Amino acid sequence: MSAISCHNIIKRYGDTQVVHQFDLDVSDNEFVVFLGPSGCGKSTILRMLAGLEDISGGDLMIGGQRVNDLPPQERGIAMVFQNYALYPHMSVRDNIAFGLKRLKVPKAEIDTRIKEVSDTLGLERYLQRKPTELSGGQQQRVAIARAMIKTPKVFLFDEPLSNLDAKLRNHMRIEIARLHQALKTTTVYVTHDQHEAMTLADRIVLLRDGRIEQVGSPREIFERPRSAFVAGFIGTPPMNLVEMDVRDDGVATGTIELAGREGTVRVDAHRFALEGRKRVTLGVRPAHLHPDASAGQGGGFHGEVQLIEYLGNEVLVSFGQGDGEIAALMPSAQCPGLRERVRFVADPAQVHLFDIDSGASLLRAGTSLH
Repeated sequence: MSAISCHNIIKRYGDTQVVHQFDLDVSDNEFVVFLGPSGCGKSTILRMLAGLEDISGGDLMIGGQRVNDLPPQERGIAMVFQNYALYPHMSVRDNIAFGLKRLKVPKAEIDTRIKEVSDTLGLERYLQRKPTELSGGQQQRVAIARAMIKTPKVFLFDEPLSNLDAKLRNHMRIEIARLHQALKTTTVYVTHDQHEAMTLADRIVLLRDGRIEQVGSPREIFERPRSAFVAGFIGTPPMNLVEMDVRDDGVATGTIELAGREGTVRVDAHRFALEGRKRVTLGVRPAHLHPDASAGQGGGFHGEVQLIEYLGNEVLVSFGQGDGEIAALMPSAQCPGLRERVRFVADPAQVHLFDIDSGASLLRAGTSLH
């Protein structure tokens, strides 16, 4: 068993608390990604799991055993770092074998394990080279092989791809996904890159200021963000978030009209808890805005095109001014001109509403977005 349980984990540096009551259960063989902006506590929590940071409070269990006071080598974990942490004077083979040699594992067993991990990661022909003779992606594979060879209960990855260029990052992300499918080892992976999180994770733990903002599958977090922070952080391009006035209560029509400086939108009164509210934050993703063919009869958002970002088959068109600026994703063939006035309507089934003060989602429990 290699499940991880964190119960009320906290971390303090002197009088400053940086991790607040972190509660999380990671199932055996699950791939969990800690995601969030810089300074949110994700690497600190990972280092507490690894035993590289003391735990100020709470209980950490790995495989059913409390490990708060165990040194790293006794926790059954292996960690892959951002900077590879390879010994430059050693060959790839010796770097991979280093941990086993320190444990005095018999040479024959070390040779067998080296062959297994090098075959898995495509390192056979590089075993006699020094790390400086390898590319960044190859060095990261060596770091992963060094972790794999210890057959750990848990893999910990601390932003392992952030030093690689975009093409190598994509390649290594695929390799890590395939490796997890093959090994089925419980994995906790830290990144600030939401694309990595969305493509690798069974579940994402989105952190903010040392607290969990939301836990869920990539699809759950993308489609049902619990707060405006989650909605704005997840998704490329990011969700539009616009403050709107609540015009009526929807009792008579079953719909509620929201109005802002850049336009209006009507939402289903039964989907959102809007009772007594005068203002809300509306969220809509750029892909869920469409050119308005009704000449404004159905409401919508309008403004002058301020910026056009060419993305290949699509363009991201930003219109409006200041805090009311909105972005819409559309086919390149339909791209308007700079300074042209445009009007877009939101797909009403894809609109999100959030409390203007707390940022909490106003979508009623059990309500579908589709």
